[in-house]
Amino acid sequence: MDANGRLKLSPRVINDFMESCGGEIVMHCLPEGAVAVYPESIYLEMRRQENEPAARAASSTVFRREMRRFGALSSSGRISEQGRLTVPQGFRDYGKLCPGENILVVGIEIGIELWNTERWNAELEKMNAHAIAKGESEMASDLIMKE
Repeated sequence: MDANGRLKLSPRVINDFMESCGGEIVMHCLPEGAVAVYPESIYLEMRRQENEPAARAASSTVFRREMRRFGALSSSGRISEQGRLTVPQGFRDYGKLCPGENILVVGIEIGIELWNTERWNAELEKMNAHAIAKGESEMASDLIMKE
């Protein structure tokens, strides 16, 4: 990432975004500390999944907070002709994405996530610990069922 927040994407990522959305994207700050980048159509689909948002917003503080999170921590953008993505300063700060440092671009099937290396390593540890715990729980459940 350069000092202006521009990140050069790989040809494969550029091609995927150009084919799926013509380069129109939405960035969203994730609670885990990364910045997600979705094709605009995927982001809009994610937002449409909510049934009766007006009614829920009228009755649920949690839902209103979630709506604020999506509104305040999302930003539309476009991948440039040169295959660069400009990450807004507030999003760089949120994700601890610093110019000149390694930024991991992690594919997530519906888009990509931009990770600070330290945060990614911590997230990877959490994912691995969860997978191990889940496997042990499934094995214990199988043993109990067989008895």
